[in-house]
Amino acid sequence: MKSKQNPANSIIRDAEGNYIIRSARPDQIVSLAEVILGERFQRGQAFTDPVAVKSWLKARLATRPHEVFCVLYLDTRHRVLAFEELFRGTLDGASVPPREVVKQALHHNAAAVIFTHNHPSGLAEPSDADRRLTQRLKDALALVDIRTLDHFVIGGIEAVSFAERGWL
Repeated sequence: MKSKQNPANSIIRDAEGNYIIRSARPDQIVSLAEVILGERFQRGQAFTDPVAVKSWLKARLATRPHEVFCVLYLDTRHRVLAFEELFRGTLDGASVPPREVVKQALHHNAAAVIFTHNHPSGLAEPSDADRRLTQRLKDALALVDIRTLDHFVIGGIEAVSFAERGWL
């Protein structure tokens, strides 16, 4: 019987805080990346660098076998209040009711949000439905003074930002 190796046993941290991997399977490396990114972006951490946000989101969503829609809730200084997977879908879609998104944003007392969802197909290109949904969510949140900063679509190792494309 093969025993499961704890990912923490596969790495060593040197005196400068750098990680040294002794031996690890790919799934363990992904788990370690999630832990490291989680340490960097804990509650209260400001999300001001789009490249860092993309990396963080790709590590969390790239390997999901089904579509998930998630929201990062931020305060007025764009510090993380919470990250939630709100809806889980199938291979090619997830239903996202705007009412539930607004309700959760108010629950977290968010001043701003960043949406993200994955495309299990590996193609990060947003669909027309993605663009329409984002506009509906943005409009609904604007009614209660919550800003929509971005929507990232994650497809494998690629990420597309609506804000970078000028769609928000």
